[in-house]
Amino acid sequence: MNEPLKTRREREKQARYDAILDAAERAFSEKGYERTSMDDIARTASLSRALLYVYFKDKAAIQRDIMLRAGHSLSDRFRNARQTASTGLAQIRAMGESYYRFYLDEPDYFSALTKASTAMAEADETQAKEMLCSKSELMELMTEAIELGLEDGTMSRERIQNPEQTALYLRGALHGTILLCQSEASESGDSFPAESLIRHTMDMLSCSIAAS
Repeated sequence: MNEPLKTRREREKQARYDAILDAAERAFSEKGYERTSMDDIARTASLSRALLYVYFKDKAAIQRDIMLRAGHSLSDRFRNARQTASTGLAQIRAMGESYYRFYLDEPDYFSALTKASTAMAEADETQAKEMLCSKSELMELMTEAIELGLEDGTMSRERIQNPEQTALYLRGALHGTILLCQSEASESGDSFPAESLIRHTMDMLSCSIAAS
């Protein structure tokens, strides 16, 4: 009898935890992270402030768990993207497309991951470990695709000496271009050819690692 009760309590705890993160995501999206208070999150989640602090010590801890959600969402996209292609080069291209789609579909998650490295330094040991595992999972998915590309001959062994380093380069280059598009679009509006530049970047990156 105790075991079902414990299981039910665990489910209730998980449901409340998820509700808090859902509420925080809405509050951050509507008011911005800096202007959102713990009281705002408690009200949005229909919880008392005291109960909120049972789950999270501060707003930053909530934001770090949202970053974990963002990382899991992107990992799912990368895994799904890899399944759409058979060669390593095509898988990397598909993952690049999914990263851009992630930015378009889930801009708050994209923004959260942009700040994850800084946030990780302030996390407690458990959160830091979870965030590091999430980051490692993303890089492993890319590295595996690059290793496949080297094996199937679609990627250049001369240009790729280190698959992990190449994965970092590819993600960093595309991420930087997306941030540039984000900045330029905010200044010039819809006239900035963001999608065209993203496609060009992915073409250039693909050419830089493709076998001759």
